[in-house]
Amino acid sequence: MMREITYLEALRESMSQIMRENEDVFMLGEDIGVYGGAFGVSRGMIEEFGPERIRNTPISESAIAGAAVGAALTGMRPILELQFSDFITIAMDQIVNQAAKIRYMYGGKGKVPMVVRTPAGSGTGAAAQHSQSLEAWMTHIPGLKVIQPSTAYDAKGLLRAAIEDDNPVIFYEHKLLYRTKGHVPEEPYTLPIGKADVKRAGTDVTVVATSIMVHKALEAAELLEKEGIQIEVIDPRTLVPLDIETIVESVKKTSRLVVVHEAVKRSGFGAEIVSQVMESDAFDYLDAPIQRLGGLDVPIPYNPIMEKKAVPQIDDIVSAVKRTLK
Repeated sequence: MMREITYLEALRESMSQIMRENEDVFMLGEDIGVYGGAFGVSRGMIEEFGPERIRNTPISESAIAGAAVGAALTGMRPILELQFSDFITIAMDQIVNQAAKIRYMYGGKGKVPMVVRTPAGSGTGAAAQHSQSLEAWMTHIPGLKVIQPSTAYDAKGLLRAAIEDDNPVIFYEHKLLYRTKGHVPEEPYTLPIGKADVKRAGTDVTVVATSIMVHKALEAAELLEKEGIQIEVIDPRTLVPLDIETIVESVKKTSRLVVVHEAVKRSGFGAEIVSQVMESDAFDYLDAPIQRLGGLDVPIPYNPIMEKKAVPQIDDIVSAVKRTLK
C-alpha cells in the first residue's frame, strides 16, 4: 500500500527532492534554517543543504521578495517563505509590480521563476493580522499563477510544478492542513497547473470548494448522502489558471452549483467562478440560483467561537446544498 505522510512532510519532500536534482533551487525566508520555519516545513533541510541554500533572512518581506526577484532574473529558482500570508502586503511592490510584469514587459527575454510559499487561513487563534485568506488579491494580477492545494498528494506534485515553472507562483498552504495525512508516492512527480480534481463524484449538486473547504465539503457530502443527496465536490487546486471546463461540465450534469471558500465572500474568488459559469453554456442547465459561501465581512476574531463563526462550516455547506434543491 502507498505510504501516508502529512501535508507538511509532502511539501518538505517535494522541495528536498528538487533541490537534490537542481542546484539553482534554494530557499530564503525568516527562521527557515535551524528553527525550520514558522510551522516547521523546512525543519532539517539546513543540515542537508547548508546555509547557502537554506538562507535565513532579516525580518523584511519586501527584502525577501526583492532578493528572490533578482535571483530569479539571474537564473536561480528561489522558493521564498513568508511566515504568514498576511505579510504579502509588505511585499506587494516586488511581487505585483516587478515579478508579475517583467517577463511580459521584456517580451519573454526575462523570466522570473520564483515560488512564494505562504501559510493562510484561520483556525489557529492567531487573530486578525495572521489569519486572512487573501488569494483573490493575487488572482487579480496578470502574470501571477495562484495555487491552493488541499491534500498532501496535491501539495507535493503542485509544488514541484510551481518550482519548475518559469513564472512567479503564489503557493497558499492552509495552516490547518499541515498535519493532515494522505497517500503520497515517494518518488518525485508533478501535477498539471490549471487542472481541477473531482474529489467526489455526484449527481445532484456541484460543490466547488478551495483549500480547507474541500475537506468541509467532503464531510458535508457524507451527511447529505444519508438523506439521499449526492453532491459532486470539485477542487480547482489552481485558481490561476482556472480549469473552468471541469466545473462547467459538472454543472451541466447536476444543474446546481454551490461555491465555497474561506476568504471574505465580498469580491472573493467564488464570484469569479460563478461569473464564468454564468457566461458559459452551463447557464442554460441551471435549475436553481447559484449559492455562494464565504467568510463574513469582518477581520478574523481572536475568540475561538467567533473565529469559527466568521468562516463557512460544514453545516453552512449542507444548508446551501439544500437551498438549491428546494
